[in-house]
Amino acid sequence: MLRALVLVLFLLNGAYFAWSQGWLRAYGWGPTVQSEPHRLQQQINPEAIEIINESEARKIQAEQPQVVAASAAQASVCLQSGWIDIERGEALRSVLKTALPAQSWELQEVLVPERWIIYMGKYANVAEMDKKRAQLDSLHLTFEPLSNSTLAPGLSLGAFASQAQANTALEALAKRGVRTARVLQEHPEQRGLRLRLPEVNDSLQASLPAIRAALGGQALLVCPAGAQD
Repeated sequence: MLRALVLVLFLLNGAYFAWSQGWLRAYGWGPTVQSEPHRLQQQINPEAIEIINESEARKIQAEQPQVVAASAAQASVCLQSGWIDIERGEALRSVLKTALPAQSWELQEVLVPERWIIYMGKYANVAEMDKKRAQLDSLHLTFEPLSNSTLAPGLSLGAFASQAQANTALEALAKRGVRTARVLQEHPEQRGLRLRLPEVNDSLQASLPAIRAALGGQALLVCPAGAQD
């Protein structure tokens, strides 16, 4: 019985092997042939395909020039300076001509109106000024920073566009107990310049340190919303 079983298994294995090799195809027996000749026809120069390793791929990538789409606009921001006196502005103009393209910057004329303040000082030292500040705090009065450094140490109780406006305000303060303040012109009308950089992109960033140095360390601020167009 065991011999008969072994013989049957041997014959079955032989028959399967003959079937899988297609030897019985002439008798109508054989596996289905998987053939897609149309895919072979769609291949374009398959012999040109070259297999490369990772290091070779990195080398090829490094040697390829970086392509930047000409239509892709760089992110940019509009920057501008504060008021610049004429003398510094002309020195800045020379730096700008060297550091930036001609159409990337402009120096705009700016007129700063006269400024009058209600002034207290000039004090002998900061401690004396702080003592006066404490007295004014008790009267619930506020202060404004001085734009004219030659008046420091001192206090400004308000800034005004005209002397008449400042005199009117001083009279009101006198009624609240202020006795030693006086009206003073902090600065007259001043003509100057302002630097405007309409579109500062990545390519212009490297030039900004030299421009700030020419501005005397003055900061460049983002243009007001209405001035960026």
